Amino acid sequence: MNTYLEKTCKSRRLWESAKGKLPSGSSRTSIFYAPYPCYARRASGSRIVDVDGNGRIDYCFNFTSLILGHRDPAIVKAVANQLERGTVFGAPTELEIRHAEAIRKRMPSLDKVRYAVTGTEACMFAIRLARAYTGRKKIAKFEGGYHGTSELASVSVNPQVSEAANEPLTPMPETAGLSPGILENTIMLPFNNFDDVDSIVRKNKDDLACIIVEPIMRGIPPARSFLQSVRELADDLDIVLIFDEVITGFRASAGGAQEKYSVRPDLTTMGKVIGGGFPVGALGGKEEIMSLMAHESVEFPTSRGPKVPHAGTFNAHPVTLAAGIATLNELTSEMYSRLDETGEAIRKGLAKVMSDLGIQAQATGVGSLFDINFTERAIADYRSSHTADQVLRRCLDLDLLNRGVFLPPQHFGCTSTITSLKDIEATLDAVSKSLRTLLPMIRERRPSLLAN
Repeated sequence: MNTYLEKTCKSRRLWESAKGKLPSGSSRTSIFYAPYPCYARRASGSRIVDVDGNGRIDYCFNFTSLILGHRDPAIVKAVANQLERGTVFGAPTELEIRHAEAIRKRMPSLDKVRYAVTGTEACMFAIRLARAYTGRKKIAKFEGGYHGTSELASVSVNPQVSEAANEPLTPMPETAGLSPGILENTIMLPFNNFDDVDSIVRKNKDDLACIIVEPIMRGIPPARSFLQSVRELADDLDIVLIFDEVITGFRASAGGAQEKYSVRPDLTTMGKVIGGGFPVGALGGKEEIMSLMAHESVEFPTSRGPKVPHAGTFNAHPVTLAAGIATLNELTSEMYSRLDETGEAIRKGLAKVMSDLGIQAQATGVGSLFDINFTERAIADYRSSHTADQVLRRCLDLDLLNRGVFLPPQHFGCTSTITSLKDIEATLDAVSKSLRTLLPMIRERRPSLLAN
């Protein structure tokens, strides 16, 4: 802690100033960590530099959105070109068509696409569409699944649960201030346990509009045939299946997790990667569902609006779309091979470092996603991940910041196409040194993690 305080004096001063103007000194809960976050000054490639001049290897990349790394030349050029034409207009642009063509080509389940500004909005409207399409009011989501901060999604994202496997999957509010009826209309499901999913869904089938799932939840891969089985169940009961691919879309593979696992959802939500580092959200899917957002009549002068209206001052923002097109153009098969290679290298490296030190913790993830979990249990769902010691993780994250490595505190990390094997080698060396300093704390807090 003292080292961190010494290395981040300017960040501390900024944070002290920010606290008087912003709750907790920031506008994102996800970027706050104790004692205070480092304030960024600049970034390039795989490196980020704070206001105190401390450079770090970045594995946050703005929470997976910068798949090409910081200040990618193609994106910078595309954005500069668009800024010369204008920032944003109260009219559509050709970029919207080109971007939609690019993502539809990569993701065949998208008959039609609609743009928003955030993944939260995309998920919110996907759920609304499912309810409008089916005429049913309840939704099913997986415990621990994050689908943004709308009311419908703010249930059991980080619930406090016991380790008992048979504890009921009770919907729990993620925030104060939820409207009445939100919990009553949300059905909780266990990730990677299809037998229980099948039983719960069938009991609620008459009221259930949709099942929404992150196909790779918190960086945890789906069990074999799990997503295929959920798809078949949804088909059998005429329930809309929504894949939240805000993180995995065009990161897990060229066609997202749905391509990787050969499952086609009814609706897909997207964000992050498709905006090239600028605010973005999108949803797309079957024509018959997406048509609810289309005007029922375009006759002049008596056109009739859609059943599910959707407006937004910054939807399909030209700068975002220009950056997104440039990003997608850069994501070749070679780039995906590189992402898989670096992701696998860091997961295997972390596992080896921990094993060499006699620490029985878990290095999890898939593709370019990875995480460190201080638990003896294999990670398959939220409850098993919840057994990890979060105090140990906080101490590791802070120590790594001191050693020049930026893992998003208490979040899973990712590599980018610019992340090198040399970056990973330096990172693993830093992790090894950090864990050695943490061994006494591990022995005191969680001796079961240490091999005999």
